[in-house]
Amino acid sequence: MNKSTYQRLEYDRVKQRLADFAMSYLGRAHIENMEPKTEMAIVITLLQETEEAVRVIAHGASVPIPSLDGIEPLIGTFGKGFVFTPQDFMHIARFIESTQQLKSFMKKKESVTPRIASYALTLFDLNELLTEIRRCIRNGQVDNEASAALSRVRKKIIILDERIRKKLDTALSKYRSYLQDSVVSTRGGRYVLSVKKEYRKQVSGAVLDESASGQTVFIEPADIADLYADLAHLLSEEAAEETRVLSELTDQVEGNTYEISINLETIGHYDYMFAKAKYAKLIDGRTVNLNDRGRISIRSGRHPLLGRHSVPLDFHIGEDYRALVITGPNTGGKTVSLKTVGLLTLMVQSGLLVPVGEGSEFAVYRSIMVDIGDGQSLENSLSTFSSHVKNVIGILKAAGPSSLVLLDELASGTDPGEGIGLSIAVLEELYRLGATIMATTHFSEIKKFADTAPGFENARMEFDTETLEPLYKLTIGQAGSSYAFYISQKLGMPLALIERSKQITKDVTQHTPEAPAITVVVPGKPSVTVPLQEKVERAAIPHFAIGDCVWVHSLRRTGIVCSEPDHRGNITVQIQKEKVRINRKRLSLYIERSKLYPEGDYDMDIVFESKSTRKKRKQMSKRHVEGLTIEYKENQ
Repeated sequence: MNKSTYQRLEYDRVKQRLADFAMSYLGRAHIENMEPKTEMAIVITLLQETEEAVRVIAHGASVPIPSLDGIEPLIGTFGKGFVFTPQDFMHIARFIESTQQLKSFMKKKESVTPRIASYALTLFDLNELLTEIRRCIRNGQVDNEASAALSRVRKKIIILDERIRKKLDTALSKYRSYLQDSVVSTRGGRYVLSVKKEYRKQVSGAVLDESASGQTVFIEPADIADLYADLAHLLSEEAAEETRVLSELTDQVEGNTYEISINLETIGHYDYMFAKAKYAKLIDGRTVNLNDRGRISIRSGRHPLLGRHSVPLDFHIGEDYRALVITGPNTGGKTVSLKTVGLLTLMVQSGLLVPVGEGSEFAVYRSIMVDIGDGQSLENSLSTFSSHVKNVIGILKAAGPSSLVLLDELASGTDPGEGIGLSIAVLEELYRLGATIMATTHFSEIKKFADTAPGFENARMEFDTETLEPLYKLTIGQAGSSYAFYISQKLGMPLALIERSKQITKDVTQHTPEAPAITVVVPGKPSVTVPLQEKVERAAIPHFAIGDCVWVHSLRRTGIVCSEPDHRGNITVQIQKEKVRINRKRLSLYIERSKLYPEGDYDMDIVFESKSTRKKRKQMSKRHVEGLTIEYKENQ
């Protein structure tokens, strides 16, 4: 398995949707690291886990998975000398409490989910730690009862604070006539009186601040200044005792590092399992039968990312054949069929329930390899065909009896004749290596190969010939069509042209891609049909004379040679009324000039020039005609 396979089959998108159902960072981490397993026993276990988790939530049960809020940053500080804050201990207490709730919840599910309920037995209750945290921490603060020393110092602080308040009440009464407000306020954590500026000298004490307008000064009365020194000393004792309590409590938490790590690991796995169960419920997923013999039988399968309204797929491979060639019109669902089979297989091997009908069966593969899409790399300047070839080379190196290979659009991106031959050779080699193969193509030659080769089978995507719309339904056992003729006729193309197209296609497909029999029409002469046996074999560097009829491989059409080759070997070839420049290596001789035209000095202008041009040339040969010109395109 590799990242390219995951990307092309959209496995990563499934993981993203699955992550939406995770409650904790550990559950999301499990999903991030999720990959298909290749051992049958592990896959069986994962599927059973998910199936049991689905049974738990089937009736709307809310599983108390701890959210682990605030826990993640604490774990990395264990053993590094950090002292936890009261808020940290609140998070730890909630973690312990929710762990106990999960353990109790799963214990009640033992009868219906024996496997996953047993995992809760590994959870530690940590009652002593929880009791100590509750004793020491309350409402986000270190509690008075955390230690006797802390209780004593806080009582002293309360008494001293009461003395200060009484002194302030006395000062309020004494200086009432000088005050802006008859209330006690604070500045910098110290008690002050709001004194009118003009009476600042009348109040004994230190000025700590003044108002923005300057009309009010805030004075700390002198008779409470000494008490503040005592208060500061007591507050320092309190802080030191709180730190001692928090430090001892931190040591107690770190003393349970192993138990906490086991609980976190178990909770993360539970979160992962129930995320898979929730996703299965969303996509209407179910468990499947498994085998290690390369047999896949999908009943009413759906692509999980296309929703429940997509057309279900029925697919079988691995019994009478293990190589399937799918044909059909563009946008008819061929690629989606490949992706559906590949993605569902990846999901099954990841322990995910998949949207298929009852009785579906999947093989467990050691590798799933794909060549879907052109994968073109702009950075490396790879052409579409080069990208395909590189992918296929990698697949051929890795393929074996436990491989599923998905190939999209065989023979695309290059000369059809060569591409077809290369594609068939690749299919043969993959089959020889023992791989299970699923491929799509437009080419009849590959369909014919699949029809006769042992272990191969054809399939087609159905098409509604009335509405001209694909039905997205796969039918195995019959080759499909691109429906080009039918669609063209429906859209208004002349019937005569359609019939002629069918005849040409018939002539071409009855013979090899390199040399179909052809019918050549020469102006002024009866049509000439040349059978396959009369073709002249190409030399290493083919030589052509002007007037020779040649086969243009890339266009799969015939043309007439109009020029001698230039220094690069490029020749002008007339195809019907158009002239194109093609390298002579891309041509094959079909009919020599001598078999098409009368012996002697035959006027080739009859072939290459239009009737109007010949008429103009004849007029110009007799006399000068004002304004009469003949224009030639550059490649003529």
